[in-house]
Amino acid sequence: MPARDPGLQPERTTLAWGRTLLALLVADLFIWRTWALNGSGAGESPAGGFDFLGLCSAAAAGSTVVLFICVRLRARQLRGSTAPAPAALMLAATAAVVALAGSTVAAIALGG
Repeated sequence: MPARDPGLQPERTTLAWGRTLLALLVADLFIWRTWALNGSGAGESPAGGFDFLGLCSAAAAGSTVVLFICVRLRARQLRGSTAPAPAALMLAATAAVVALAGSTVAAIALGG
């Protein structure tokens, strides 16, 4: 039986992961810009003196780094085979997207 020809599907998948990463990077830039324009301490709580916009920026940066690693690992895997993505990789990517979505909503609420 001849080996299955995957066609261009692995390349399309790699490009889709790259577009997702680019969209998250744009969301990061908006969060970081909001944090920088409001200055450190603008999102402080009166009781605790905590910079919530800084926390949103850190969460956004962390989730983008996690997703970047997921994209690189999946692209490397697709170059070698057409095996499905490992569940842990998909879970990490999903968690990164959800964390960035939460920090984006929080940054919008805090930064106006």
